[in-house]
Amino acid sequence: MSRRPALAALLLALCLAAGGCGAQEAPAPAEPQTPSQEELAMTTCTLSVGDQTYSVTLADTEAARALAARLPLTLSMTELNGNEKYANLDQPLPTAATQPGEIHTGDLMLYGADCLVLFYGDFTTAYSYTPLGRLADPTGLAAALGTGGVTVTLTAN
Repeated sequence: MSRRPALAALLLALCLAAGGCGAQEAPAPAEPQTPSQEELAMTTCTLSVGDQTYSVTLADTEAARALAARLPLTLSMTELNGNEKYANLDQPLPTAATQPGEIHTGDLMLYGADCLVLFYGDFTTAYSYTPLGRLADPTGLAAALGTGGVTVTLTAN
């Protein structure tokens, strides 16, 4: 057997084993995905207290998505420590608690699995929370919440 037919047979076998001899087309690059209106609406919600409304940017957490799925939600919140209001939820949310170290006015957090907390003061903390969101502009929040219990409403945008 001459070398040429043997070499051709070897090349043919290699090409067939590699999936063919032709140039393979590279896959088309993925089109960038634009969020749907529903997805955009789920990234923010509105918090109302008295005649004040605040835009809340929701965190990218399972807990925040689960909270958004429950909206609208009206909560009777209780005063605690002169810097936060809290309300116990009827059903728990998923948790992924971390220790933020610092709390800021306008932070919306989940303590444990079923305690929604709205902070209206800045302070350091050793407690762990699951982030739910943050008020885009918390100006006047402490005054709107007052010193005792308060009713707040969270609605989808």
